[in-house]
Formats: sequence, C-alpha cells, structure tokens
Amino acid sequence: MAFRFLHTADWQIGKPFGNVPGDAGAELRSRRIATVGEIARLAAERNVDAVVVAGDAFDSNEVQDRTILRTLDALKSFSGRWIFLPGNHDAALAHSVWSRLRQMGPEDNIVIADRPQPIEGWEGRAVILPAPLTRRRESLDQTEWFDMAATPQGAIRIGLAHGSVANRLPGAAEASNEIPDDRARTAGLAYLALGDWHGSLQIAQRTWYSGTPETDRHRANRSGFVHIVEIDGPDAPERVEVVPTSHYQWRQLEAEMLDGTCNAGLDALAELEAEAARRVVSLTLRGGISLAERYQLGIELEKWRNRFHHLDVEDAGLFEEPTDDDLDALDSSGFVRLAVERLKVQAASDADPQAAAARVALRMMYVDHMNGGPR
Repeated sequence: MAFRFLHTADWQIGKPFGNVPGDAGAELRSRRIATVGEIARLAAERNVDAVVVAGDAFDSNEVQDRTILRTLDALKSFSGRWIFLPGNHDAALAHSVWSRLRQMGPEDNIVIADRPQPIEGWEGRAVILPAPLTRRRESLDQTEWFDMAATPQGAIRIGLAHGSVANRLPGAAEASNEIPDDRARTAGLAYLALGDWHGSLQIAQRTWYSGTPETDRHRANRSGFVHIVEIDGPDAPERVEVVPTSHYQWRQLEAEMLDGTCNAGLDALAELEAEAARRVVSLTLRGGISLAERYQLGIELEKWRNRFHHLDVEDAGLFEEPTDDDLDALDSSGFVRLAVERLKVQAASDADPQAAAARVALRMMYVDHMNGGPR
C-alpha cells in the first residue's frame, strides 16, 4: 500500500525580518505561521499519512513561548503525525525550543525527532530515519547511522536530515552539516527529505530539498513550495508533486537610466502591478537622470511604496545630470546661479572626492525649489 506524506522545511518561525521595519515586517513574521496553517489544511485535504519537517521549523531556540503556542495552534487542522527534526537554527540543545515545547504538553500526534532512532507506525508501511542536529554545526555526518538502521521487512525507508549535500551544493549554499550525495542509495532509502537549502530542488537520486514554504529573501531559488510525496513500495520511484504555498512574492529588479528620465525604473515596477500588495520588492537603480526627473521619481516611488507590501530602493549608482532647464528653474542669475554651476561641475567630476556631496546638494536645492522654498 502506498505511503503519502508532505515534505516541508525551513519555516523559520520567528524570523525577525529586521530589514523590513514597521507593520510590513510584523506581517511577514505573522504570515509564516499563517502559512503553516495552510500546510496543515493541505495535508488534511490530501489525506497524507504524515508531515515531515526537515529542520529549522523555528528561526532560533530563543523564540518566545507565545510564538511556539501560535505555531502549535496552526497545526491543528491536520490530525495526522507531524515529525519535527531539529535543524541548525533550532538544534536540539539541552535547553531549546523543543525542550520548552515538550513542557507545554503538545498533542500526541506531534513527534520531536531529536534522537537518531527509527520512527515507526503506519501499520508497518513506512519508517522514518531522522538525523537531528544537536548543535548548529556538526563535524560528523549525522546520517551515517541510516545505513545500518534495522527496519521491518517491506517498510518504506524515508530519511530526514538537515544540511548540505556533498559535491552537489547549489552555488550560494554553505558547506555545513554535510550529507553524502549517495546516502539514499547506501541506506536503501526510498526518499531522503532534506532541509537547509530554501528552494525546491532534487539534489541527487531520491534526494530532495523542499525549500521554505514562505519565501523570505530575494533569491531565484524556487522557494515557496512544499512536496506531496507518494511512494508505492521500498523500491518504487517517488512521485513528487511540488505545491505552491507562498503568500508573499519577493522580486529583485534592476533598471538602467539611459535617457535621463526615470522611465526605466518606473516601467520595471509597473510590471509588478498585479497583486502589488503581496510583493516584496528590491529595486536597484543606475545611470544618469535630470533633477526634474529625480524629483518626479521620488514622488512615484512613494506611491509604489504604499502599494507594495514593501519596497526597498538602492540608488547609490544613480547620479544627477542637471540640464539647463534644471538650472534655470533653480535660479536664472546671480549668486545662486553661480553656486549651482559650480556644484554641477563638481558633481560631474570623477576625481573630486566631494562629487557625491555636490550631487546631493543639487538635489536638495531642487526639491526645496519644487516644494516652494526660498529661491
């Protein structure tokens, strides 16, 4: 009889999102728990036999008790077994989020897999072999014991681990808590459920990262999914359905100003207009722009900040190129005009260490002018 389970990881409940201030950051934190609730409902709808969480359910062992209790509440829609593996963020220390969770008296269907021993059940159809982390970085391979683990004949062997697969690392991953790339073969696993890499990825034979179910950074790594896995028998191939779960959509944009206008930057943002309230956007601007266009850009960016969930703008590579119209608008004659001309020359000089300050001064003078200040 087939064994069907949901594979997820890297919830990182309690992640602070310090770079997203105010209500927007608070909503990102709350949403991670709400997404766990969605996972519970999905597990119930699909009638899975278990949900396996391959590490880093919590962002740290210091999360508040209130956060733990809210997470437990989010699990209630699925009454089947939840298998939680301690990862590097929530390692099974003597005093950890898991020791505190146990003291709260969780439901019987919540299993904390903090010991390297088989987890049996499901009428002998499957056995889960966990490799918990007891510290943030382990020097030894925690999955080695899988190879010799005794399991009932005919049971589907499923490994559960958190770390980096040797020789198969994605380019941006760290080589920590290393796992051999042939562990599924040597241990006779039908599926090795991994956490640590935040994107959905088959990294080796029968070896999968599910990624984080709620995207949490600007990276093109196919995040925001869970896996529904079905296996017919110990030697049968896995059938993996990658199911989208992320509410927020993180996008990273770059725009080069080539014609002195702000059109390129605004056009890039306009492409994300659909479902703008769910967008977390990082926009990098480069190139030259007139003072009038820079002023207009500021107005338009503020509008987009109010529409997106969060907008972060990096404009260190954007510089002002004042036009004659810009200078005329500031002052047509006299001392101010002379000062503006000098600032313009200084701002355009690559060798002048005060060039950046000159550009800022020109911008401030123009903004003051447009806002009706003294001219």
